[in-house]
Amino acid sequence: MYKELKKFKVTNQFSFTTDDSLEEVCNASEGSGVFLVYSIGDEKELIMVGSTGTVQNDGTLKIKNGGLKDKIVEGHQFAKTGRKYSWPAQMKIEDISTLEVVWYETFNDSTKVIPTFVEGQILQNFLDENGKLPKWNVAF
Repeated sequence: MYKELKKFKVTNQFSFTTDDSLEEVCNASEGSGVFLVYSIGDEKELIMVGSTGTVQNDGTLKIKNGGLKDKIVEGHQFAKTGRKYSWPAQMKIEDISTLEVVWYETFNDSTKVIPTFVEGQILQNFLDENGKLPKWNVAF
C-alpha cells in the first residue's frame, strides 16, 4: 500500500470479473477521492490509478453526481463508453480474469486532500519505481 493512502479512513475494495456486473459489485461511495485498479493473476499488479472531485479556489468541492462509484462504473476508458463495458472487453483482450479495485475518499467532512494531488503522488511513486505509468493510465 502506498503511504499516501494510510491516512484516509473512508475506504473499501471490491473484486470484478468479466462475469460480473460492474454496477452491482462496485461498492464505492459517492464521495470524492482516488481509486486503484489491480490485475490479479500470479502476481498483483497495479494497472491504473484514477480520481474524481475538483477543489474550487474557495476551498469547496465540486463533485459530479455519483462520485467515485459513477466514475468507476460510467467513466470512459479504452473507448467512448463506460468502464462497465470497456473493462470486460479489455480484460478479455489481456487475458485478465480478476480486477481488484481499492478506493479512498480523500476529500470529505473530516479530510481535505485534493483527489488529483493524491492520484499524482501515487503515479509519481509508480513512475519512480517502474520508469513508466501503470499500463491502463494513458497519461497524467
